[in-house]
Amino acid sequence: MTQLLYSVAILACPVGMGLMMFFMMRRSGGHTSAPPANEQELARLRAELDQLKAAQRDAAARSDLP
Repeated sequence: MTQLLYSVAILACPVGMGLMMFFMMRRSGGHTSAPPANEQELARLRAELDQLKAAQRDAAARSDLP
């Protein structure tokens, strides 16, 4: 009887972990692409980053002038 109890206790962890992984994968639905709203936001942020880099380059070029 104690052997059965030990076996159940030892198997509970990997079985529970496998079930958690299964349910997490099932819940996410396998979405790999970003929704269009997020892609638009990403494009807007990249454009803003480009503008900031250009402004930083201009400021650095002006400070290098004698």
